[in-house]
Amino acid sequence: MAHKNPLRKDKTCLNCNYVVEQRFCPNCGQENTDTRKTFYHLFVHFFEDLTHYENAFWKTIRNLILKPAALTKEYLSGKRLSYLAPVRLYIFISFVTFFMFNILANEEEQLIKNEAKAGILKDTVKLPEEVWLEEIAKDKRAPKAVVDSLKHYIRQKKEGEIMEQDFMNFGYHSQAEMDSIRQKDPDAINDLEYWINKKSFEVKKRYPASMLPEKFKQSVIQNIPKALFLYMPIFALVLWLFHNKKRWYYFDHGIFTLHYFSFLLLINLIVLLVDSLLSSISSHFLVDAVSGIFALIAYLWMFYYFFPAHHRFFGESRLISFLKSMALLFINMILISFLLVFLFVYSFVNIH
Repeated sequence: MAHKNPLRKDKTCLNCNYVVEQRFCPNCGQENTDTRKTFYHLFVHFFEDLTHYENAFWKTIRNLILKPAALTKEYLSGKRLSYLAPVRLYIFISFVTFFMFNILANEEEQLIKNEAKAGILKDTVKLPEEVWLEEIAKDKRAPKAVVDSLKHYIRQKKEGEIMEQDFMNFGYHSQAEMDSIRQKDPDAINDLEYWINKKSFEVKKRYPASMLPEKFKQSVIQNIPKALFLYMPIFALVLWLFHNKKRWYYFDHGIFTLHYFSFLLLINLIVLLVDSLLSSISSHFLVDAVSGIFALIAYLWMFYYFFPAHHRFFGESRLISFLKSMALLFINMILISFLLVFLFVYSFVNIH
C-alpha cells in the first residue's frame, strides 16, 4: 500500500495559491502535503516510483515484443497507467539503441586507427604476387616476358583494389579536373554531380582513405534517428489512407506507428547486444554461428510481426489484412528507398 504523506494545515496551494479542500488541488492537481520530508518518506517514495516504473517498463517491453498490437489496443482503450506512454517508450528505446550503435562505431574507428598505426592495413601489406615477383626477379634465367606480365597484373590488381577501397570515387581525380571539363563543355557535369564530387574531395582532404568508410558509417548512424522521426508521420499517413477514416483517426495510426517503430528499434538493439556479448566471450566459429542464428530468427520475427499486428489491431479478415499489409510494405519499401538515398547523401555531406 502506498505511504501517504501528511497534509498541510494551510489549505492554500503552494503552486497556484488556490484553496485546497482535499488532498489534491482542484486547479493545478498538486498534492497539498508537507514539502519537508524525512529520509524515510523519501526512501519509500523512491521505492514506490521505482517499483511502479519497473513493473510498467517490463510489462510494456514484454507485450511489445511478444504480443503484436496488444500494447496499442490497450493504450487506445484507456489502460494507460500500466504501460509506458508511446512517445516516452520510443524516445527511451531510440536513445539506448543509437547510443549503443555509436559506442560500437567508435570502438571500430579506434580499432582502424590502431591498425593504421601498426602498419597492418591492406594497402601497406605486400601482395602475394609481389613476393613471388621478387623471387622470380632474383632468378636471372626468368624470361623477361613473364616478369613484365606479372608486373602488369600486379599493377592492375592494385589499381582495382584502390578503386574498390575508395567508395567515394565518382570518376574524377580532383576539383580542378572537373573545373577544366566544365570550362570546355558546361553541360558535361551537371550541378548536382559537381556538388557531390566537390564534397567528396573536401572530405578526402580531412581524412585518410582508410578512415572514410567508418566516418561515413558513423554519420549515417547519427542521422538515422532524424530520418526515422521524419518518416513516422509518413508511415502513419499511409496507414490512414488504407483504412476507414470514420472509424480510425490519424491519432490511432500514430500510436500504432510509435509502437511498431519502437519494436523495430528494440529488436535491432537486442541483436546488437547479443552479438556484442557473444563476440566478447569468444571468436570461435560456433559462437559466431549461434549469434548468426539468433539474428536470423530475430529479423524473421521482425519482418513477420507487421502482419499479425495489422490484423489484430484493425480487426479485418485475414485475407484483406494480408493484402493490405503486402501493399503497405511495398509502398513503404519504395518510400524508404528514397529516404535512404536522402539519408546517405545527407550523411555524406555532413561527415565531421
